[in-house]
Amino acid sequence: MRLEGMSTAITGGASGLGLATARRLVEAGGEVTIIDLPTSDGPEIAKELGEAARFAAADVTDTEQFAAALDAADEHGALRGIVHCAGAGRKVRLLDREGNPGSLEDFEWVIKLNLIGSFNALRLGAARMARHDAVDGERGAIVLTASVAAYEGQIGQIPYTASKAGIVGMTLTAARDLASKSIRVCTIAPGVMDTPLLARLRDDVRTSLENTVPNPSRLGRTDEFGHLACSILENGYLNGETIRLDGAIRMAPR
Repeated sequence: MRLEGMSTAITGGASGLGLATARRLVEAGGEVTIIDLPTSDGPEIAKELGEAARFAAADVTDTEQFAAALDAADEHGALRGIVHCAGAGRKVRLLDREGNPGSLEDFEWVIKLNLIGSFNALRLGAARMARHDAVDGERGAIVLTASVAAYEGQIGQIPYTASKAGIVGMTLTAARDLASKSIRVCTIAPGVMDTPLLARLRDDVRTSLENTVPNPSRLGRTDEFGHLACSILENGYLNGETIRLDGAIRMAPR
């Protein structure tokens, strides 16, 4: 698909990976709807990006809110792309130091945000894309965000790992499911990326993380994620695949 003039919704678009993707799409001449929480910097970011960008407040786990945000994106041109970056993690161990079981509440919170949020992006996004006529054989493409934790989850990452592994597991099935509607589905599994969260770390901790990446030995840049997301949207033969974006890292147990 051509990015120029294309309407794309980006969840978690007010910061980090989502914001980098929004910048890329606007630079390519696309129309962007940033979907993020009401408490985010979404309105300011949309204003900064210019007339091609707008903000729609929504919690991706809330069907009514998310559907309304996608409708807003669809009103600014037939919705053809979704880049779903919204997600988070909480540290949970199976047993704490006293041998007590880990928090089921925290596990459920992460699963709901990361995995159910991704399911909502697929089903609600596809429902809108399917209404439009195909262009060059395509109605749209959906890019999900997993993590290398889906493959090498570290101690304390059980809910995050389970949710991201679920996203990887959904990818091929979703692509097959939506093939009859000419909608593609791919997933990006980032490694250690230089997001606002990692920016809070001490310099020595950041350096230690960088040294775990074989090549290039540094944190990933959010723009590199945006670059890959745009490439997936453009390349009509990319489908049903999870692509690691990680400098060949393989995470240690802790």
